[in-house]
Amino acid sequence: MKKKIALALGSGGARGIAHIGVIRELEDNGFEITSVAGSSMGALIGGVYAAGKLDEYEQWLTSLSKMDIFNLVDFTISSKGIIKVDKVLKEIQSFIPDQKIEELPLSFVAVATDLAQKEEVVIRNGCLYDAIKASISIPMLITPVQKNDTIFVDGGVLNPVPVNRVERNGDDMLVAVNVNAFIPFEHKQGNEDRDDWSWFEKLNKLKLNGFQKQFLGIGNGNGNGSKNKKSEFGYFNLLTKTSSLMLRQIMDLTFKLTPPDVLIEISRDSGGIFDFYKAKELIELGREAARKAIREAEVEAD
Repeated sequence: MKKKIALALGSGGARGIAHIGVIRELEDNGFEITSVAGSSMGALIGGVYAAGKLDEYEQWLTSLSKMDIFNLVDFTISSKGIIKVDKVLKEIQSFIPDQKIEELPLSFVAVATDLAQKEEVVIRNGCLYDAIKASISIPMLITPVQKNDTIFVDGGVLNPVPVNRVERNGDDMLVAVNVNAFIPFEHKQGNEDRDDWSWFEKLNKLKLNGFQKQFLGIGNGNGNGSKNKKSEFGYFNLLTKTSSLMLRQIMDLTFKLTPPDVLIEISRDSGGIFDFYKAKELIELGREAARKAIREAEVEAD
């Protein structure tokens, strides 16, 4: 009889692709995933998996080159964000039929944040596409989803790894996947470029004013500086670093209140939030992290 798992998948941009490797490794080791909850990229991977379309999604994702990713992303410098994800979601929707969450073959929950009401939103029913789109709207980066008086942004803002939202059965194991772990990352040959330089180069080609360049950390903020350099102390970079520390505190508290039976961790230094073209590498990292966690759990059980 297979051991059942309730799986919580965390936020983390492109690093969330590692969730695919985790799922593959769990299944290869004889575990049965009976329910999934996800925030941000965790909601996307979890929703695709719950819909039974992970094979198609993985095949599409691993076929994308860096240029393919560039062409799918619409940069829009506005007060709401700098990226529109309509093209990406349209591609995903093309091989995922429009389904209601409550009709999926696997229990699924997406977590988003309602800015208007200042509260976490747990989406257990309704359109799967809409739920994923609401959960992945990273503040300052991806334009938020507005529906009536509700403004949805990334679920990871309030619940980066939703272990307390996944549906539980009496005999299951609670497995959490954190792709923002503050743990060392062993660099491998060919993995040197993980600071999203190319994205900043593309942004630099847009007509940005001095403040926008300073915010993004491009050049020296006056339009005349080093074109292809990203400032270590740009506002965006500073906000990213400080927000990651806040998310760490939230996760630590969440895990204390709802301790997972198995915690699978991927280093936050393993890739940038835009590194979707590194899908194969990130999937393998997920497999490696899951193998390590499974071995450690088996040792503890003995």
